[in-house]
Amino acid sequence: MTRRRKDGFSFLRAGLVGLVLLLAVPAAGQDFQKGFEAAERGDYATALREWRPLAEVGLAGAQLRLGIMYYAGQGVPQDYAEAVKWWRLAAAQGLADAQSNLGAMYHNGRGVPQDYVLAHMWANLAAAQGNETAAKNRDIAVSLMTPADLSTAQKMAREWLEKHPQ
Repeated sequence: MTRRRKDGFSFLRAGLVGLVLLLAVPAAGQDFQKGFEAAERGDYATALREWRPLAEVGLAGAQLRLGIMYYAGQGVPQDYAEAVKWWRLAAAQGLADAQSNLGAMYHNGRGVPQDYVLAHMWANLAAAQGNETAAKNRDIAVSLMTPADLSTAQKMAREWLEKHPQ
């Protein structure tokens, strides 16, 4: 009996949390747009204020934008490792632009150790979604890799897709 009550409570609690998040989605969209408009006019303090809470609750678009801010030092100190952190979170959700950016960071060794295998893997995932910049970067990485490294990168991309069906 105790187990059922606990499971029932957990289910109810999860349902209530889901309902609250569902009701918050329209407001989140408006906050994201407000941040986008602020960034477009160079008001990075407002963009940061709007996007950070959204990024922290997992909105991939906000995570991408925070990564851009940290990469470029827009309203925050330039910090490649922080950019990678936010892009990694968005990339894990399948956001092609974040995957492309993450691949470029591995290619150039910014915020992470230089790693052509990971650069190729992330660029390949983004290119598969139609990201043309990622396709070009993937092809550049191929020219710098051994056949064994290329095989490893392709295997990693396949395994990533198996774990993250889109």
